[in-house]
Amino acid sequence: MQYNLKELPNGIRIVHQEVNHTRLVHCGFVLNIGSRDESKEQEGLAHFWEHMAFKGTKKRKAYHIINRLETLGGELNAYTTKEKICFYASTLKEHFDKAAELLCDITFNSTFPKKQIDKERQVILEEMAMYRDSPDDSIQDDFDEIIFEGHALGRNILGTENTVKNFTQEDFFGFLSSRLDTTQIVFSVVGNVTFQKVLKEVEGFLSDIPTKRSLYIRNGFSNYNPKNKTVEKEITQSHCAIGQPAYSMYDPRRFKLYLLNNILGGPSMNSRLNLALREKHGYVYSVESHYQTYSDTGFISVYFATEQNKANRARKSVLNEMEKLRTKKLGTMQLHMAKEQAIGQMAMSEENYAALMLVFGKNLLDKGKIDSLDTIFGIMRETTAEELIDIANEVFDPAKLSFLNYIPA
Repeated sequence: MQYNLKELPNGIRIVHQEVNHTRLVHCGFVLNIGSRDESKEQEGLAHFWEHMAFKGTKKRKAYHIINRLETLGGELNAYTTKEKICFYASTLKEHFDKAAELLCDITFNSTFPKKQIDKERQVILEEMAMYRDSPDDSIQDDFDEIIFEGHALGRNILGTENTVKNFTQEDFFGFLSSRLDTTQIVFSVVGNVTFQKVLKEVEGFLSDIPTKRSLYIRNGFSNYNPKNKTVEKEITQSHCAIGQPAYSMYDPRRFKLYLLNNILGGPSMNSRLNLALREKHGYVYSVESHYQTYSDTGFISVYFATEQNKANRARKSVLNEMEKLRTKKLGTMQLHMAKEQAIGQMAMSEENYAALMLVFGKNLLDKGKIDSLDTIFGIMRETTAEELIDIANEVFDPAKLSFLNYIPA
């Protein structure tokens, strides 16, 4: 995968890929800070910071931030995960300079106006209520808490009502002071702009950002214990989550597990879970399995919703499909088709340039390099049926699985 890279004296890295057959440029800052980097008292602070970045800087008020790109047809956005905060934009190529300058301003020059903090905390409390009213969303957050019990990875990214209600301006500045590290920041650009143009536009103001180092070290996760929990809720369907911890982003088996997960419950209609639960029995409208990696761990999980009287049968069907992957070796043609399907899906994802821009930033922060798709495809093509059975026996071991069930009250 071809890309350009430059590291500035303060440690910030600029990564770039030119794409000529588009009118757009996608760019953004990816910071190696997330919700897992909060203390218990800071729960939700990283996500709150993401919101507050749009509420005022040393030279802009919220109105001017919102309108800077929107009036030009561009988009400005941000999100927070367990390990990353991203501020990014998409715009016509002729407005790249404006997008880059604005992103730098909201990322490094936020003033966290007190009046805006009070307004935005109400917005976040509404966001929390919205998620609680959606069992599809809330069960995933609650399942994280079961899998990573007692660890920051198990906490809700949005925080708690108590923490959100009590954050002050000093909390934001203190969090940035202790967590911000310029060696853990990447400015990523993908689109119709040359690397020379990127450097001309951004190198100056990115170099002016003071060098910052953080002594903070993430607390690793361990001591997983399987659990089976049932919660009554005011809902009409039963919802179920099944899973356990899995390989980290540094584990050499991660792409093989990606392949195995795709076979079990990937996004395609021919996944084993979709064929068994929807097409064969009509238990569910949708079912998927997910594999998520972190720097020191990961997890694999299955989610579905169904009528209460079908929940046990649906759950048994999921476990049955896992059992098949643990005990029945894929035939040569089955394995070949599974590989080609996963490879095709990954290749198509490369056409989403906004997502590719963010992937570049994340990979540089996590691994110091960007894996080429050809390298990943090679690993998948070399995967054997025996390796998949070994992995399945580890990650789908029924004795190690946890369960979370929402049932109608």
